[in-house]
Amino acid sequence: MKALSALSKFLGVYEEWRSLVRNYGLKWSSGKTDDLIIARFAKVQNSDEALGWVRKIKAAIPDLSGFMDLVAVTGLRLGETINCWNLIIRLSSEGRLEEYYKAENCILEHFRFKELFIRRTKKAFISFIDQDLISRITESNPLTKNQITKRIQRRKINLRFGDVREFWASYMTRHLRQPEIDFLQGRVSSSVFMRNYFNPVWIRDLKERALKGEEEILKQKGKS
Repeated sequence: MKALSALSKFLGVYEEWRSLVRNYGLKWSSGKTDDLIIARFAKVQNSDEALGWVRKIKAAIPDLSGFMDLVAVTGLRLGETINCWNLIIRLSSEGRLEEYYKAENCILEHFRFKELFIRRTKKAFISFIDQDLISRITESNPLTKNQITKRIQRRKINLRFGDVREFWASYMTRHLRQPEIDFLQGRVSSSVFMRNYFNPVWIRDLKERALKGEEEILKQKGKS
């Protein structure tokens, strides 16, 4: 990134380079790639470690069970998961859930609520969710980040939402290609999403594979 930035200035195309960085979600890194990979391997040794943490919270705080299932099957960031949870509940109570959840494709269309899900550096476009989990969420209460984190910390359990997101990305390689995982976790720009991903035919194929992986994750960690 540093070398390309310097080259773009030398060639007089720096503004074009900055546009490419924004459109494709490129990021600067302050650490060596090898060190980052090693750190990730050391952080979580196996899949059961991340799922064991989810099971531990579900056992300690049963009314967070549905929320933890949503965390486990979407791979979203904590803030995005909270927004998703609360939006489902609110729209369902207003009789407008179909504006967000397309039941025929089991798809949550985050991109329709740009103020919540399409931010400058962090994005979420869509998630595939089984209708059973959606129904459970609509019968639940809204949550805040403070409520969730304080309740977990009071039980002296570390916060490991980032580990679950990383686990999801690793596990879903069994069913999805790397660009598809990046897409579902929001690591592509809005322009790339609309140009390459939002295709109804392609979405149906992706849905089947994504839901299969999510079903396996739920079975592994224990469905409430």
